[in-house]
Amino acid sequence: MSDYALLERQLAALLDERDPLTNCAQTCAFLMQEVPDLNWAGFYLQRRPQTLVLGPFQGKPACTPIPFSQGVCGAAARSRATQRIDDVHAVADHIACDSASRAELVVPILHDGEVWGVLDLDSPRQGRFTPQDQAGIEALVAIFQAQTDLERL
Repeated sequence: MSDYALLERQLAALLDERDPLTNCAQTCAFLMQEVPDLNWAGFYLQRRPQTLVLGPFQGKPACTPIPFSQGVCGAAARSRATQRIDDVHAVADHIACDSASRAELVVPILHDGEVWGVLDLDSPRQGRFTPQDQAGIEALVAIFQAQTDLERL
């Protein structure tokens, strides 16, 4: 299990720029390095209404665009709530970019009451994300938001 208190301090120190693309890229690289059993970490950004487009990421090439009406990322954006999925293959409208992915954790990012984007984490291990992982990743997203000028994108 990850030491999320330590990861929070490390991410806060890492994000010394306020630029959203820089901080997205740094956050993805950090998560891939520090959180075990991930095969993809990245941001999808709302650059068009009700649609997420691929932002900075680490991992295999990804699917884009993703409408709010489809997939786990779309559900996170639509509901504005974190989606923690133990087995993505059991989700009827899952968008399979990498067939090796089994579990997914998607945290929405809100700015001025609107969906700015989502942080998407995938794992090849079914049931990879626990409630403690969800709380820890949500805390890391809060640090990302606090240290990033989201309006600049």
